[in-house]
Amino acid sequence: MAVAAVQHVRRMRGGAQGHLMRCSDGHFYVVKFRNNPQHLRVLANELLATRLAERSGLPVPATEVVEVGEWLVEHTPELHIQLAHNVIQCQAGLQFGSRYVVSPLEGQVFDYLPVEMFGMVRNLETFAGMLVVDKWTGNANGRQAAFWRKLRERKYTASFIDQGYCFNAGEWTFPDYPLRGVYSRNEVYADVRGWESFEPWLSRIEKMDENVVWSLAGEIPPEWYGGEWDELEKLARTLIARRGTVRELIEAFRTSPRRPFPGWREQA
Repeated sequence: MAVAAVQHVRRMRGGAQGHLMRCSDGHFYVVKFRNNPQHLRVLANELLATRLAERSGLPVPATEVVEVGEWLVEHTPELHIQLAHNVIQCQAGLQFGSRYVVSPLEGQVFDYLPVEMFGMVRNLETFAGMLVVDKWTGNANGRQAAFWRKLRERKYTASFIDQGYCFNAGEWTFPDYPLRGVYSRNEVYADVRGWESFEPWLSRIEKMDENVVWSLAGEIPPEWYGGEWDELEKLARTLIARRGTVRELIEAFRTSPRRPFPGWREQA
């Protein structure tokens, strides 16, 4: 069941040109529209990959299907998308919503922290867990994170956002490359010592019941993949099969020229 958008707040940065909106459940959501400049399937990717990460126990935003009505679009000039040569109106209907990690009234959110501040992130170890998901889902983009804290809090919490380029964006293919889907700074992986550093997330994915994948795929509105059920079915089957390849993909990253895990200890 969708929540309804009731108020436009502001435009967001990023290639999908999302908009921050207040919705009928009282929460704020970053809403991505079906006619975004990236691809229609970006919405499906966001919903499926984020909910898979959530099932794996990782800190990701709550996701919802957000209904944006015609009246709101018509009466909100800011609800538009800038293309190369023209501006188009955002499409009304069912859109993807990622709940803002902390209410703008209650805290601060940053999409970047300098390395010197990583010691103030309370859950830095979850970057290793999100690497597991990104390799599993074939994220073709660099890993994005939001760092947030409530007012008067000293430490930040990382929340993993922007899963639109999982499954290779609109292609729904998996061209695996070692440096895809990884965070830009090795420092977030500084405490990785071996395979145990990827637990419990790695085991949860490897042992995830295939019915979970099917169920989450079934929650995607057909409008977000053009009603091409056979393509969605193929995607789900591929994901199920890929559960057993994640260690191999992480190993390819580990041995890449980037050398992301300096503290890795080889088992005797």
